[in-house]
Amino acid sequence: MDLLRRSFLSLGLLAVVGSSGLTTALARAEPAETITVASTTSTEQSGLFKDLLPKFTQSSGIGVKVVALGTGQALDAARRGDADVALVHDTAAEETFVAEGWSTKRYPVMYNDFVIVGPKDDPAGAAGASVVEALRRISAAKAPFVSRGDRSGTHSAELRYWKEAGLDLGAIRGDWYKEVGQGMGPALTTASATNAYVLSDRGTWLSFKNRGDLKILVEGDKRLFNQYGAMLVNPEKHPHVKAKAGQAFIDWLVSAPGQAAIAAYRIGGEQLFFPNAGTK
Repeated sequence: MDLLRRSFLSLGLLAVVGSSGLTTALARAEPAETITVASTTSTEQSGLFKDLLPKFTQSSGIGVKVVALGTGQALDAARRGDADVALVHDTAAEETFVAEGWSTKRYPVMYNDFVIVGPKDDPAGAAGASVVEALRRISAAKAPFVSRGDRSGTHSAELRYWKEAGLDLGAIRGDWYKEVGQGMGPALTTASATNAYVLSDRGTWLSFKNRGDLKILVEGDKRLFNQYGAMLVNPEKHPHVKAKAGQAFIDWLVSAPGQAAIAAYRIGGEQLFFPNAGTK
């Protein structure tokens, strides 16, 4: 009887020790602190964050919650204090954000490029043209064109290209020009469903599965360069900002390990983002 009791006690002790070990392991797995990053739909929908953030959390113990919006909306969220860090792609808007005091420094992190995607039969004859010439041809043909229309970095770039093409979008737009007011994924889905042209960042296009009859028609124009930058929200504007943890995230992004992780992310063997911390 004593032997049986000792056996049960031993098993109970092992269970307690095992449970304690499991609890400790789970506690280690839980981030000690979580920051909020307001970022773009391209960084999320391309799959970059899904690959990148666990590596940062593993190295730092800091969790990251991403709010994916168009760049304009992401910066608005940061201005309201609804994020600790902004990671976006509209250099002019980022510089304004810093100049207004919402952050004290902008950190270049990485770049990729924009492309114009369109129907394989290319009714506007846009293939191989510069981005501004392609838009001239699309508008002249009144070929279907999908715009994000969401104040994103991609939308800002599109509006800039129309202006550089010498076209007054307000005067020429018609039924052929459709604004979806959503992120890059929905814009590509709409373009695929309607066989329309669309300006996309390359990363989201490479990760997009439902391509239909679309393909890249315009690429390589130096105007299509697409820079991403990160900024810590100024804690003097919003004292609740997790400044130390937010800065740790930015520091990791621009460090050798963070830059290597960005460079290593690929789809189908093709690199989506190119690290360039330390540039202007």
